[in-house]
Amino acid sequence: MAKNVKEITIKVEGKEWQDAINKAFEKANKKAKIDGFRPGKAPKEVFIKKYGETNLWLDAADDVLQDAYKKMLDDNKDVEIVTQPEIALKSITGEYVEFLFTITGRPEVKLGKYTKLGVKKESTKVSKEEIDNALNELRNRYAEMETKKGKVENGDTAVIDFEGFKDGVAFDGGKGENYSLEIGSNTFIPGFEEQIVGMKAGEEKDINVTFPEEYHSEELKGQPVVFKVKVNEVKTKVLPEMNKDFFEDLGMEGVDSEEALRKELETNIKAHKEHHAEEHYIDNILDKAIENMEVEVPDGMVNDELDRMIHQYEENLKMQGITLEQFYQFTNANEDALKDQMREEAIKRIKSRFLLEEVKKAENINVTDKEAEKEAEEMAKKYQMEKDQFVEMFGGIEMVKYDTEMKKAIEFLKENN
Repeated sequence: MAKNVKEITIKVEGKEWQDAINKAFEKANKKAKIDGFRPGKAPKEVFIKKYGETNLWLDAADDVLQDAYKKMLDDNKDVEIVTQPEIALKSITGEYVEFLFTITGRPEVKLGKYTKLGVKKESTKVSKEEIDNALNELRNRYAEMETKKGKVENGDTAVIDFEGFKDGVAFDGGKGENYSLEIGSNTFIPGFEEQIVGMKAGEEKDINVTFPEEYHSEELKGQPVVFKVKVNEVKTKVLPEMNKDFFEDLGMEGVDSEEALRKELETNIKAHKEHHAEEHYIDNILDKAIENMEVEVPDGMVNDELDRMIHQYEENLKMQGITLEQFYQFTNANEDALKDQMREEAIKRIKSRFLLEEVKKAENINVTDKEAEKEAEEMAKKYQMEKDQFVEMFGGIEMVKYDTEMKKAIEFLKENN
């Protein structure tokens, strides 16, 4: 057992235990069906003869567990517990109950070299090609779709009816009407969109494709199928002219010409790249300092961090209108597989926290209550919230203080790199 892992036995006996058993009996007796007695009126000896004592003891153990847990915490105030304690029922009788608590304390962290690491920050330049691409994307966003005569080309949108058949039998989920499919978007099965190219409005065609081996449906994965397709309409994207109307639609202050728009796009791209470069720079500094640090991350901390990451991932999916269950179905994965993908990042996050906490201690970095209040006020303004509402959402002013100290530790590492 690791030296930061500790097992503690808490015993509950005497009057406290007997009172808990009696309370469990009174509760259970009210629901008991015993011949000759109304509910709740059977003597304890009669009840025990019919139902036994074990269930009473287990119910009583549930009743006293919270107090036992509190006593365990009170007895170990000197231990910085970093994961949810494990609880086991060690032994139980009519005379006492014993709980076994396994707690994991903060592991020993040995800082290595964390200053003068020689990490370089990448330079940020914006190329003409990047500005051209951003301008094209912006025009595409304001593009209008017009009906086109002639054949479907890559980039066009084909409005289609389709129905899929496997061995001549239609399969579930394989039918659609007036579906707008952008050719080249790769939203359909590989090979499907390419076979739409060259078709005209009113034309019908059988399209042969094979479902990918990793497809979520067991019935269809790796199977050849035929889609009967009819093109109802062909639409093409018409980009807006860069004229007065277009610039007014954009609503960008001071942008009234292509030159001004290109300047604005360059500024935005540069700001985005600088933000990315700053994050990458901080990550590299942390990675380098972590390499020089010694710490054994407890499994319990990794599991807790993975649970938080999964929850956050689920919330992000919800914003896209997808449930976690649907994600698992689409990707042919499960929670264990997702956790395996996230494990390395979870360990890195924990080590980063350990590193910054140790740097804070070593460099005597502290944040006063006044500084924390000011930080909360500024953050609340940023998120357009009331300060009290922000502090509550953040987990309290102590969490704001901790977060500010971690930011100061990062600034120290940057200044002394």
